[in-house]
Amino acid sequence: LTQWSKGTCCAKGGGVRFSEEPPAAGAPSHVHFDEKLHDSVVMVTPEDDGNFLVKVGFLKTQHRYEIVFTLPEVPALGKDVCPAPVPSPHLRITDITPAPEGLKVMCEYMAQQEGVLCEEVLLLSETNEDVCVRVKVQARVMDRHHGTPMLLEGVRCIGVELEYDSEQSDWQGYD
Repeated sequence: LTQWSKGTCCAKGGGVRFSEEPPAAGAPSHVHFDEKLHDSVVMVTPEDDGNFLVKVGFLKTQHRYEIVFTLPEVPALGKDVCPAPVPSPHLRITDITPAPEGLKVMCEYMAQQEGVLCEEVLLLSETNEDVCVRVKVQARVMDRHHGTPMLLEGVRCIGVELEYDSEQSDWQGYD
């Protein structure tokens, strides 16, 4: 208990760290986390090769999502950026706009099958044809019959694509 009161509590692999100084009279006390909590936001991770991995969390099959994320600035890419004209059947960029932190990217994603899925798009510089950045969007997709996932900040469901189920049809064939 004396370690807690001295403000030296530490945990392996990250945790809570209390301020070493006692708070001044009337000042709020603060708790500092060793690691940022990323559980509720879309994660954009730069990769060693200059490309990006975007983790969008749990999604549901047969659902269409709008995903918005910000890529850090890539000076070689510039501010005038467009998606490569290579169509992806499940991931489509709908808008790219410059933002103070880099590029704000808006896309639509159709989750077709269960599992950990990764779709790729290429961003091209409109001023330098030799520069492109690969963006991999990774999602954990669960079956549509297994509940509703809590969506991360930056992800919203914009539609459901229901499959035709012949067993639920009321159409009767004629002999």
